[in-house]
Amino acid sequence: MGRIAKQVPLILLFVTLVCSGRHAGAIDHLVLNRDGQTLHLDGRSMIVAQDGSCMFQTRDGVIWLARAEEVIEQSSDDIPFEPYTKDELASRLLAELPAGFDVHDTENYLICYNTSRGYALWCGSLLERLHGAFTNFWSRKGFDLKEPEFPLVAFVFADKASYGRFALPELGEAVSSVVAYYSLRTNRITMYDLSGIELAGGPTRRMNSAVQINRILSRPSAAPMVATIVHEATHQIAFNCGLHQRYSDCPTWFSEGIAMYFETPDLSSSRGWRSIGQVSNLRLGQFRENLRQRPPNSLQLLVTDDSRLRDTATAVDAYAEAWALTYFLIKQRPEEYVKYLQTLSQKAPQRWDDAKARWKDFRDAFGPDLNRLEADFLQYMLKLR
Repeated sequence: MGRIAKQVPLILLFVTLVCSGRHAGAIDHLVLNRDGQTLHLDGRSMIVAQDGSCMFQTRDGVIWLARAEEVIEQSSDDIPFEPYTKDELASRLLAELPAGFDVHDTENYLICYNTSRGYALWCGSLLERLHGAFTNFWSRKGFDLKEPEFPLVAFVFADKASYGRFALPELGEAVSSVVAYYSLRTNRITMYDLSGIELAGGPTRRMNSAVQINRILSRPSAAPMVATIVHEATHQIAFNCGLHQRYSDCPTWFSEGIAMYFETPDLSSSRGWRSIGQVSNLRLGQFRENLRQRPPNSLQLLVTDDSRLRDTATAVDAYAEAWALTYFLIKQRPEEYVKYLQTLSQKAPQRWDDAKARWKDFRDAFGPDLNRLEADFLQYMLKLR
């Protein structure tokens, strides 16, 4: 299942968008006192609440959710807000990371790594192939993607231990079981080199050629791990190309469903994915196995309530159903699915819908006869091979 690292959202009551008479697009400055440290941030105020809490985005794309008691000072000037250039961002990222990191720059990504350059090149190729497949897929579906405002960033650690030390503050105890994750807060994906001893089964040795790496990562035992990287990278693209807004009320089944739809790469093809949306035999099997105990209102619960996907006791079944519903709707109701996608893509950050509003959005896209839709969905998934 996917693992998006989230900072606990603030409850911004009586939210007002910042419009204090300053020049549109001017850069803002925020001074915070967090954990005993004074932080000076340059960027843009996205939301300011009546109580003084705020949502602030810095020039590297990181989003800060600040409580009122943390805010020391806010100001702005007439200098236009601009994201860091790739070179500027690369320098700042290297300053944040432990010693020994380098940067591999591709068309759309900055890949910061301290493993072999060969593995960094392999990651860059994989991510660019995914990016191309993703943008082509949605363009053909009639959804207008936007260019990412910020360079897409990936951190690649040499081994699981160093990755774990870095990721522990965001992932907590789950870090030992997560091979990659996308962070809503930082807008980055973080992973570690999968070509070492854990998959190769031999002495720790970093692979340097694409042929060697592909040979290792094409093994069946590696497939779920590579799929996880693709899954998290899909989240990153979706949140940067306009499918979703970070910290908005995008239903979890929907964002995870898209990531699962794309998560199986074709490592044998240097040109990219030969097919998108392959049947996941694992997810399909889990979905069918759960049908006998599936609640009668399962579809409505999935659409309106994220709790089953977040609860470890129910997550496996809920993720399987999220994949199945996404697969069915894209294959059998593509126009309605894109209509629903367009609605969700316009959701503003920090505004949370209740179950009634979520269900209305779904009905508006797919029609009032959702009993018929659910019956068609179940019949289709039972026949799928």
